[in-house]
Amino acid sequence: MFKKFENHLEINFPQIKDKNLLMALSGGLDSCVLLDLIFRLGLRPALAHCNFQLRGIASNHDARWVKTLAHEKGLEYHIQNFDTHDYVLDKKVSIQMAARDLRYQWFETLSEQNDYDFIFVAHHADDVLETFMINVMRGTGLRGLVGIPERRGKILRPLLPFSREEIKQYALENKIQYREDESNAKMDYLRNALRHEVIPRWKKRDSNFDAQFRETLKYLGQAQLVLDNVLEDFKNKNFIPFQQGFKISINELEVKSSLTYYLHALFAPYGFLNLKDLEQLMHSQSGKQLFSDTHRLIKDRECFLLTPLEESPSKSYSIDSELSAIEIPIGLTFMQEKNLKNGDSKSLMLDKAKLKFPLTLRKWKQSDYFYPSGLKGRKKLSKYFKDEKYSLLEKEAQWLLCSGEKIVWVIGKRADQRFLANDDTKDKWLIQYHD
Repeated sequence: MFKKFENHLEINFPQIKDKNLLMALSGGLDSCVLLDLIFRLGLRPALAHCNFQLRGIASNHDARWVKTLAHEKGLEYHIQNFDTHDYVLDKKVSIQMAARDLRYQWFETLSEQNDYDFIFVAHHADDVLETFMINVMRGTGLRGLVGIPERRGKILRPLLPFSREEIKQYALENKIQYREDESNAKMDYLRNALRHEVIPRWKKRDSNFDAQFRETLKYLGQAQLVLDNVLEDFKNKNFIPFQQGFKISINELEVKSSLTYYLHALFAPYGFLNLKDLEQLMHSQSGKQLFSDTHRLIKDRECFLLTPLEESPSKSYSIDSELSAIEIPIGLTFMQEKNLKNGDSKSLMLDKAKLKFPLTLRKWKQSDYFYPSGLKGRKKLSKYFKDEKYSLLEKEAQWLLCSGEKIVWVIGKRADQRFLANDDTKDKWLIQYHD
């Protein structure tokens, strides 16, 4: 097995030479065999052990055992205790998912703090098979069946070509010491039931099972690549940059024969997992919206508007009469003028005597109204937005320049005629907008 492992690393992971390496070490069979293999190759990774505190004193014994092993081999080590049960309650996930999240979040932190180039983990071929079967039972779709990748970012899995039986045999032949986790024998865990009852029977019926399964995974992976290319092409053509997000044609989605697949594949990465909600939004009235933890999806006429959630609510800004320019939140310049100049959508000439300082720069409210230049009488700002076919995002992005509560300028769009300068104005004030 060692020679096969050495060849595998030379072909598939040549980039690890002379790199700063970290290795996840649980103390179990798989990780201890992996440590022995890479140690024989002359690699000296730092060790990372997660104590999830799920097995009482046994978990603490595992951590001490890893610490002792690290000292014996002269390796740097990191040991982290996790409040796994608290994480489960807080995030409402399974213990297995909690452990996975905590583990990889910590690995990422360690990598950033210590400049590790790669992180070894000890998944092997039987882990892939077990995950495949679990995902079949969960109905995860094709992406959940393509297997565990050998590399994802800094994470490397060099044992994937090897079965659990090969790993056990190597440990026996080389007298590898490791810790037994008694929970691995409990049949109330689905993975353990598959590992000890279902998969051995399956393999017993076909001596070529492992090779055939790897071949199946290869074909599934190729099919997923084709689908990924199709989806990427759709996104390139139909996810049009808009505001801070994207505008997506609903009509282009509706013509797809596999609509539910498209909806899931396109919007699940943004946190929208409920297909029924997505389909209902397609046929809702304009302005309806869905929220995920990170994004908002808005129905706007014949389009979806996808945008990240703002980190904080919009606030107002004060503008003193002596200012010459501002850059935040938008670019405005202010200057005194002697002669009247014709304004456009990006500039306007005001009668400074009619303004109440400090001016306010803010977003709109439902009660807002103004007296649009070129029109008679006043108009509710909401009606102006509707007539101008503003989307919800455009309404939220629109800045207003106000004197007290009175709108002076819908910036970049329309001025309020009450504050405009004329030939008789003595104190002419020019404002220019730089978008």
